Amino acid sequence: MTVEIYRDAWGIPHLRADSAQELAHAQGRTTAVDRAWQLEVERHRSQGTSAAFLGADAVAWDRFARQARLDDTARRCFAALEKRDPETAAWVVSYVAGVNEGLAEGARRAPEFAATGLAPRSWEPWSPLGVWLGTHILFAGFPAKLWREEVVRLLGADAVQLFAMDGPGTSGSNGWLVSGERSVTGRAVIAGDPHRFIEDPGVYQQIRLSCPEFDVAGLAVPGVPGIAHFAHTGTVAWAITNAMADYQDLYRERLRWAAGHPGDGSSDGSSVEVLEVLDPDGSWRTADRHLETIHVAGSESVEVEVIETGRGPVVIGGAGAEESISLRYPPRVTEDLGFSALLPLLRARRVADVDRAFDRWAEPVNVVQAADTEGGLLHRVAGRVPVRSADNRTRVVAAWEPGREWQGWHEMPYGSFEDGVAVMANQRGPAAPLGVEFAPPHRASRIRQLLGAAKEWSAQDMPAIHMDTHLASASALLDRLRALAREKLSPGAVALREQLLGWDRRMEAGSAEAAVYAAVRGAVVRRLVAQPALAALAVLADPAGQFAYPEIFLPWLALTPRVGFALENLLKAEQLYGIDRDAIVRAAVEEVAAAPAPGTWGDTHRLAPWRALTDTSYDEPGLSGDHDCVLCTSAVPGLSDLSARGPAARYVWDLADRQNSLWVVPFGADGVPGSGHHRDQLPLWLKGDLVPVTTDWNKLTKQSHESQEGQESYED
Repeated sequence: MTVEIYRDAWGIPHLRADSAQELAHAQGRTTAVDRAWQLEVERHRSQGTSAAFLGADAVAWDRFARQARLDDTARRCFAALEKRDPETAAWVVSYVAGVNEGLAEGARRAPEFAATGLAPRSWEPWSPLGVWLGTHILFAGFPAKLWREEVVRLLGADAVQLFAMDGPGTSGSNGWLVSGERSVTGRAVIAGDPHRFIEDPGVYQQIRLSCPEFDVAGLAVPGVPGIAHFAHTGTVAWAITNAMADYQDLYRERLRWAAGHPGDGSSDGSSVEVLEVLDPDGSWRTADRHLETIHVAGSESVEVEVIETGRGPVVIGGAGAEESISLRYPPRVTEDLGFSALLPLLRARRVADVDRAFDRWAEPVNVVQAADTEGGLLHRVAGRVPVRSADNRTRVVAAWEPGREWQGWHEMPYGSFEDGVAVMANQRGPAAPLGVEFAPPHRASRIRQLLGAAKEWSAQDMPAIHMDTHLASASALLDRLRALAREKLSPGAVALREQLLGWDRRMEAGSAEAAVYAAVRGAVVRRLVAQPALAALAVLADPAGQFAYPEIFLPWLALTPRVGFALENLLKAEQLYGIDRDAIVRAAVEEVAAAPAPGTWGDTHRLAPWRALTDTSYDEPGLSGDHDCVLCTSAVPGLSDLSARGPAARYVWDLADRQNSLWVVPFGADGVPGSGHHRDQLPLWLKGDLVPVTTDWNKLTKQSHESQEGQESYED
């Protein structure tokens, strides 16, 4: 086997091998050397074993991972893949073998292993499937159904739409396709940026994979073979955004203990208790139940009850609880994570190939945009969404009621092109029949407005769109501010009012007006949260101060973020439960006017990436942008100006010449702190600059096996 590994000036790996199987091995090995700590964290998270080295802060996730049966589902999906698609299964096994070969070297490079005492362990064939599932299980935001239950119970069904939003727990994206008729080259350009929690190391890995069958550059998910979401093969390119589809259900379950029969499990032949669950036909059936132990570094172990009913695993409650709720999600039902799409995507030459490959896609549900060098275009939804009742899609439904069953799968809809352009930013689009809550149209409308400003576009023009900071949603608050009577405001508040009404509505890091706007917005949110009609929605804590729902679901249930992200709706509603919103805005303006000037937006709107080790800190930079800007760097109004979510990568795919394509990630190609390529792309990411996609092998550096950076080529 001959494998060559090259690096460009940014340390991005370019891998070349004699076959797809050998290339998968090389991808796994290189990723392990570059990202060993990240790979092991993600593998342990998918297994629910991360608290063993990360400590008590990781218990909430580990409990959910075990109760949701993530690792068991990955095992089942791989076993089914071996039967259904042995070529892809063998390809995954090759990737895993490469990971296992590179882990020891990667662990020697990564200081986190020594800091935690973690020793890397061999990956199993299903480990990449577990990583994929663990990364995406919360993408569709099923905990929002718990929120809607509380809203309906406390405020009524009409209140649900007031809080419909693209919130902090949801992963979104911008994506746009400019067809050849609108480009300077006569061939299409695809651009965008996935919005996710910013992680260090990054959740996307720039990589190139080349063998006689294909030569593909794109953004891979570390721990998963191939390139799924964003790629350019030279003749066809594709990208995705979150479709905002609803494809996971929550069921209210009735559980009870019932006496079993002698010999059901006790060694002495005495009777044992068995757990039963009420099914839709009125019968009580045995539920699967067992106990697992989460080992916790620096603390006592935690016992977890794992229960599964005919609907799915129980993720809230359990035996003896007043109420239990189970989760039903497609891969648990179908034993298919869509990995059969990965090799056909790499082999794609035209849009039709990409379209056929995405017919096999399962999880998560995405909107796909693709174009090829012959003028072919594609705009479609891909994934698996069950057909079921409307109540299933919006609420927690009773498992024992007939009519709550899944009844097949939706056909995936196709989108259209308007004036040679397709734009997706999680707004209602081709996936509208499949979802419940979508992002406001501001980002999509702004991208379309910017594209409409010129007849033709080039790849080099696209970064300016990535970095647009106009905040259209600010109008709701500014309109109420404009309506305030000047004579009822203090002189300081009048001055502040005039400052904001003259503001260009751009959330620039250096803008004092943007900082003032954010301060007023935060004060308005906090005052709304304190209003009795809305304060009743603070459902997280019971009278004893304990969480009413598992901690992992808090991003969807916390009241302040819900009000903060729904502020536009709440301020524009004809009435809001008798709340005097003008008085609230007036009080907020007076509060900010009386306080010291907040400085600039970038002073407080700073990058706050997720790291597995919470004691690792850097002096992160200030950011431009905001949640509803195209430059979507999400703060949480009323709670924090810090941004934990934003563009996890940016890309521009040029179908006229792949080497005119561009990409960037928030940190760098190498996951090892202190290495030369760990954070070298951060200054570019901040400014909106992108790195060229260099595909000329003569312009790349071939690495030797002895490279001190662990960035090598090798021959076996």
